[in-house]
Amino acid sequence: MKSLLTLLLFLFAIHLYAQKTYVFLGSYNKDKSAESLFVYQLDPLNGKLTKITAAKNLINPSYLTVSPNGKFVYACTESKTPNGGSVSSFEFNSKNKTLTFLNKQKSGGENPVYVSVHKNGKWLVNGNYTEGSVSVYPLLENGKIDSIAQNFQYTDGSLNKERQTRSHIHSTIFSPDFDYLFLPDLGADKIRSYLFNENSKMPLQEAQTPFVKTNLESGPRHFIFHPNKKFGYCIEEMAGAISVYEYDNGNLKTIQKIYTHPDTIKEGFESSDIHISPDGKFLYASNRGNENNIAIFSIENDGTLKNIGYQSTLGKHPRIFAIDESGKFLIATNVITGNVVVFKRNPVTGLLKKTGREIKIPNVSCVKIKQYNEL
Repeated sequence: MKSLLTLLLFLFAIHLYAQKTYVFLGSYNKDKSAESLFVYQLDPLNGKLTKITAAKNLINPSYLTVSPNGKFVYACTESKTPNGGSVSSFEFNSKNKTLTFLNKQKSGGENPVYVSVHKNGKWLVNGNYTEGSVSVYPLLENGKIDSIAQNFQYTDGSLNKERQTRSHIHSTIFSPDFDYLFLPDLGADKIRSYLFNENSKMPLQEAQTPFVKTNLESGPRHFIFHPNKKFGYCIEEMAGAISVYEYDNGNLKTIQKIYTHPDTIKEGFESSDIHISPDGKFLYASNRGNENNIAIFSIENDGTLKNIGYQSTLGKHPRIFAIDESGKFLIATNVITGNVVVFKRNPVTGLLKKTGREIKIPNVSCVKIKQYNEL
């Protein structure tokens, strides 16, 4: 019995040693000589971040994503750059701790803000904010981005004459089964949708329902599906709210609208990012502007949300945050104060508590977390 326990402890130690979690961070940075895309390792016990590597010669790698196999990193580059805009690819070698630039392509519109990779690792989708467009690229086996396969431009706006004179695509979200693509459009108060045929050279195809209207001046921004695939949640930047949808085969049906801020706050909403814990029990939403916090919600059996608290991000302008695959940690990036803060997540209550030591990265804008098995 004692020898069996010793063996189990030994195997657990090997497993713990072999599994490593890496944190990828982007930033707004116009100085090519300075580091702007970073990789840190996350300690699974105390939440400490340790720098592994970084990349230079980039302008504003503002948003990024990691390929399903973890080998490649894709970033929106030249964001907020007049007459600029590109998407760039990098190879990440977790064993050698290296991040190597591969190539880049024009983004098909000014100010790219969001990139997604299909689960098969063969397609990249990019959303451009300023000109309101979406671009689709084939991905090569070596991780490089091929030439644009499709680009759709939108021109319709909405009610707010300061912010909604035209379309502003703010994210590109695959459905749970990756057979649809959803595009929250802040400028047009719509969530656009397409069928996605991964086997076609032009995968975006017209959907039976091309868009769902949101409330006027809501400004839909980011979207996420529940792990059970039955519900979708869209955070609305201008309204400071979350719209909850029932989801079925490409169709979204509104079932709730709930604010991300207390009733005492009446204006200045800048709601930003949205994520769900891996167990599907809690939803988190970031607020910038006057609040600078994470709103915490419990998710009821019918998919609706109930607010259970708020956690300051301990900085200003939390544009993007992420939850690690174990659900143990939430990491927030504060652009204006340039600090990255790790919070430990209580799996029972859903509440957050700062842990580890925060790190400083000027104009840090995005975070992604990926677990690797290095056996």
